Amino acid sequence: MNLGDYNDLEVARETSIGLYLTSDDGDLLLPEKYVPVGTRVGDILRVFVYRDSEDRLIATTLRPLALVNSFTALTVRDHGPAGAFLDWGLEKDLLLPYRNQRRDLRVGERVFVYVYLDEESDRLVASAKWKQFLSNEPFRGEPGDAVRLLVADETELGYPVIVNDTHQGLLFHNEVFRPLRLGEALPGFLRQVREDGKLDVRLQREGYSEVESATDTLLAALRAAPGGRLPLGDKSLAEDVYRRVGMSKKVFKKALGSLFKQGLVVLEPEATQLK
Repeated sequence: MNLGDYNDLEVARETSIGLYLTSDDGDLLLPEKYVPVGTRVGDILRVFVYRDSEDRLIATTLRPLALVNSFTALTVRDHGPAGAFLDWGLEKDLLLPYRNQRRDLRVGERVFVYVYLDEESDRLVASAKWKQFLSNEPFRGEPGDAVRLLVADETELGYPVIVNDTHQGLLFHNEVFRPLRLGEALPGFLRQVREDGKLDVRLQREGYSEVESATDTLLAALRAAPGGRLPLGDKSLAEDVYRRVGMSKKVFKKALGSLFKQGLVVLEPEATQLK
């Protein structure tokens, strides 16, 4: 059985407080409130397994915000003698021990962490010292390769990111045309592998401009909109533009102009219609 991950377990018996599921580590409880309607003894259920407040193994059909051995950004819900408690979508919060913190944290603050199984306590915990969980192996990739990015921080230079879940990279500010959120996942491209093994990445392919990327994004949004009509135009508020298509008003207007020159759209003050 995988603690901190999903498991496919068989229903062994039914009780007044829920179902007991069979595993190699003994039967464990799936509380009544998480039991899918119509479940019977002998059925196989996909459940997430963790420890409850009394350190007992327990199952749930809730979907946590993170699995074991993964990077994520979570919100601080409370503090206690052992550390900070993070909201990860389950009844019992995830512990971020003081020894694993890089600085003092405020309630309500988002923090980027790595979730792992502590061998000494056999408990799932988080660490804000996420760099120590990155791979030391050389990154296998060539400039121009498509990669997966996960935003881990923001500095004066740009956004430190996790590349393909294994290596640290840097996305420079001049490569970003909209604010990025801690923990946000997005596609990118490898720019170069530096001598120290760290990676420089970008959001567009080499030679592919910000406006070209925004034009493609806007065209896709128009094609997905009902009737090909998007309630955004030259007079729309910058907040509305960012909320709907994730780009600045300046970049939006350039992309809009590009589509208009190509004869693909009809422009209105506060709307755009795909031809």
